Formats: sequence, C-alpha cells, structure tokens
Amino acid sequence: MSQKCSDAVTQIHLRPGMTVGELVDAMGGAGAYNGGSLAEAVSITERMFTDPATTRFFGLAGAMVPAGMGGIVSDLLDAGYIDILVSTGANLTHDVIEAIGCHHYHGTEICDDVDLRHDEINRIYDVYLPTEAFEEFEEYMQGVYSDLPDGSVLSISDLLRRIGGSLDSGILATAARKEIPVYCPAVQDSMIGLQYWLFSQTNKVTIDAFADMKPLMNRCFAAEKAGAFIVGGGVPKNFILQSMLMTENGFTYAVQLTGDRPDLGGLSGATLDEARSWGKITEEARAVTVYGDATITLPLLIAATLERLAA
Repeated sequence: MSQKCSDAVTQIHLRPGMTVGELVDAMGGAGAYNGGSLAEAVSITERMFTDPATTRFFGLAGAMVPAGMGGIVSDLLDAGYIDILVSTGANLTHDVIEAIGCHHYHGTEICDDVDLRHDEINRIYDVYLPTEAFEEFEEYMQGVYSDLPDGSVLSISDLLRRIGGSLDSGILATAARKEIPVYCPAVQDSMIGLQYWLFSQTNKVTIDAFADMKPLMNRCFAAEKAGAFIVGGGVPKNFILQSMLMTENGFTYAVQLTGDRPDLGGLSGATLDEARSWGKITEEARAVTVYGDATITLPLLIAATLERLAA
C-alpha cells in the first residue's frame, strides 16, 4: 500500500498564560511520539466521558495514591465520569491512610534504606510513609471490621463500600457516597487484606471472592457501549478488559497510561491493539496508549479533558 505525506507536523510555540488544554492542543498539532498520543488520549477521553451510552471503567494500578494522584480519581468519581472502578488493594490502602489523617511525605530515592528501616520509615521510590501510619491504619480497620455482622457473607465490593462509608474523604468515601462499585479482585494482596485475615482469626465473617462477578457481568451485558481508562496495568487492567469477553461487545473506547514495554510480553505493557486480537476491544474502537510516567500524563490528560468539557 502506498503512503502519502499529507499531514504536516506543526511546530509548537509556547506563550505565557497558556492553559493545559491549549498546550495539549499544540502537542496534538505536533502529533509526534507520546505527546501526540497524549493529545489523542484527551480526544478519546472527552468522547468517552460525554457519550451517554457508554459505561465507563477506570483501572488504577501502580503507586498512584502515594504519589498524590488519588485526588484526581476521587474528583472523577464525584463528577460522575467513572461508573465502575477497579483498583489494586495497595492504592485503596493508601487511600484509607490519607482519609484517616495520616500522610505520605516527600523523600528521596538517594538514601540508605537500612537507616530508613531503623527509623521506621517505608519508602516508595521518593515518597516516605512512617510505620506509625500503618499502626493507625490497623487500629482503624479493626474497628471497621468489628462492626461487620457475625456470620455475614460479603462480596469484596460490599466490604470496600462499608470501609468507604466510614470515611469522610478519598476514593472509597466518594465511591460509597455516589454508590459507585469498587472492585478489587486481588484485595488479599494488600494491607486491607492482611488486616481482614487478622480479623478473621477470631470472627466469623466470610468474604466471597466470586460474589462480585454477577453484578459486574450484569453491567457488562447491559452496557450499550463500554469505555476503559487504565492507569498502569496488572490485575485491574486484565479484570476490566476481560469483563466484556462474555458479551458480544468489546470496548468502544480505551486509553492506557503505562511506563512498561510491550516487547517483554507482560500485560502491563501490552498494547491495546493486542487486545483487539482477543476481542476485548472492538475492531473499530478508538484506543491509544500513552507511554510515560502517569504522575505526569494523568494530570495533564484529565486537566485538558475537563477544560474541554467546561468549554
């Protein structure tokens, strides 16, 4: 097939006072590399957020809440731009830690981690979290769990809704208030899960790991269209993308923010085009992957999208 050169790269000119939206539009005019992908992601996200027929999934992986990105997710939930949230247990753990008044702190990756261990400071690259926060977290979670009716059977989303209902701020609190389901299929792989295990040693409350599948599948079968906004990869990404496999449809819109490589075969770096081969994303879907640090790409993308929606 012959190729034509018909769409010229536009040189970017910056000026004082440019909005985020104007900057992203300029990046779209240049249209190269991940700057161009980011501009395309804004267009897809805008369409996903405004299409009334679309059920919008949001996947959250990586250490996003410790890096300050949790507020973006909470605000999107509050604004009604997320219909279903799928997260790692770690992000939800850190969300609770922030909500009960503890904090993550600026640190440095250039340090002696043995010294940090002795000082009871836990490091997430250049973010510090004192062990004291986990002690307060444990006390709080055991209090929440102690209110669960003895002998009850709960789904993971039920458990997270109860946790969110006990909080005043954050992702889980907003989701509970807005009645938006939060799924965490690997909740055992987190401090929330470890604290539940500790509670279960002396209490008879059952968490049914499969109970969330029916309401999730009902939403998938009822969805006229589906959109996926995926930060990172891992379990949330796969849980979201595989959810539509049981239906006749795939995702119509998909945006992925990742720093992982596709050529190593891991899901976190796998392209969205690869997902087309599985039928997870439709052949005609608008989909783009933006490679880079999500603490940069996520704020820029959402800020530019919200600017367009407010215009």
